[in-house]
Amino acid sequence: MPQPVPAGLSRRSLAAWMASAAVAGVVPEAFWPRLAGAAEPQLIPKLRIVIPANEGGGWDQTGRALGAAMLASGAVGDVIYENIGGKGGTIGLAKYVEKYDADPDTLLVSGMVMVGAVALQKPAVTMAQVAPVARLTSDYEVVAVKADSPIKTPKDLIAQLRADAAKTVIAGGSAGGVDHMYAGMLARVAGNAAALVYQPYPGGAQVVEALESGKAAAGISGYSEFSDGLASGKLRAIGVSAKRSFLGIPAVREQGVDADLANWRGVLTGKKVPAERRAVLLEAARRATQADLWQKTIKRNNWDAYWMAGKDFESFLDLDTAMAGPLIYLLKLKA
Repeated sequence: MPQPVPAGLSRRSLAAWMASAAVAGVVPEAFWPRLAGAAEPQLIPKLRIVIPANEGGGWDQTGRALGAAMLASGAVGDVIYENIGGKGGTIGLAKYVEKYDADPDTLLVSGMVMVGAVALQKPAVTMAQVAPVARLTSDYEVVAVKADSPIKTPKDLIAQLRADAAKTVIAGGSAGGVDHMYAGMLARVAGNAAALVYQPYPGGAQVVEALESGKAAAGISGYSEFSDGLASGKLRAIGVSAKRSFLGIPAVREQGVDADLANWRGVLTGKKVPAERRAVLLEAARRATQADLWQKTIKRNNWDAYWMAGKDFESFLDLDTAMAGPLIYLLKLKA
């Protein structure tokens, strides 16, 4: 728990103390806008953001948007991005722990995809070896088909999965990730989870290509990764994994198929980074999410802003990690 505020604190020291206190739950959230409204100092001269995916996907978009907002807010002086793709983020996770476990100036982009990939692949390095900083966004899964596909609704897709699962290939992101989980949920509704044919791809562009070429009957990804194909008329969205319609797309649940799921993205740091430094990283992230640039990026990419930090985020991550294994088993997902 942070010590009482000593007299004569500099603005930089006060900012660090406030961040530490917020992490511990001592300072109410209501005090943060007052801090954010002040002329705040630079917190980190140079920050590295490790993105455990190739360029262009959802994690890459999130990491670069966060870095740009950190620069715009003045919290950070310079940002370096490092992409380490492969296996749902587990390769990037392992390299991050190996290289940056005690680095006070490095963040790791993460999310539900990594949680699921770890549960499915059971790698040597797991989420237990990193420390949570903040959850930033929620995102929903869009189920899309080629424009001329005979599949018009989620019920049509369920019927096709029941009739011939082997020929109803579903394309999406990494094995064990949120796209794969949602495909498994749809296959389970069809009563045919064990027969699901899921084709994982390293990014949304490859999922779009699989749909356009006929290699897949349906694709699952975030809206931002399908947006160009939908706008051009080459793809057609048949549902979204939210509980209600989103961006004009009817929810799968609202169309009579009981399957909803929300993705999340956030940032973590090394387990050996001291709590005081984690608090500074947290404040830098918080200031970035209050910047106009971040708000515009959220709107442009059709993400849902979803801030969570401190004990709340730790508890959420513990629960998400604990549930991933049973969910993958229940859905009969295969690597």
